[in-house]
Amino acid sequence: MNTGVETITREDARHPARLTQRLGAAAPPKLTALGNLDLLALPKTALFCSSRCPGNVILPIYDQAAKWRDTARCVIGGFHSPVEKECLQILLRGDCPVILCPARAMLERLPAQWAIAVASGRMLILSAFDAQAKRITAEFAARRNEFVAALADEVFIAHATVGGQLEKLIPCLRVWGIRLVTPSHL
Repeated sequence: MNTGVETITREDARHPARLTQRLGAAAPPKLTALGNLDLLALPKTALFCSSRCPGNVILPIYDQAAKWRDTARCVIGGFHSPVEKECLQILLRGDCPVILCPARAMLERLPAQWAIAVASGRMLILSAFDAQAKRITAEFAARRNEFVAALADEVFIAHATVGGQLEKLIPCLRVWGIRLVTPSHL
């Protein structure tokens, strides 16, 4: 089990006010955190990519991840889809801050690379789910995506499947006034 895991309730001063502002009553009542909570104060780019992604989009997204890594931009995401996972690997090869939000309860064991990043203070693992949420579901992934977007200053959607969960997130971004960036902006 991870040591250093903290629980943050809405009443805690460290709880991101942005969550309550954007999600209202749907904001998670408590968060579980492992790592550097100061990363929440940084400007954050949320990274999203549907599991099915056309090949012509992949290389430009990896190049974008390398740019974020090289400019020390804080990137937040679930890093669950294949493209997102590879972007996480790119980000962790540098010194940029990363906030990983799993669509489940806090992980019991971390991959070695994550543990090193957490120990160095450049990674925060932040879960909005209670201990009973052991497996990722489509519902949890949708809630996690909304949670990640609510914490972000801008959202980068590498690819959204037509009619998919990411496409459904776009109206929320507009309501919240979050800048949406897509590969066509590169």
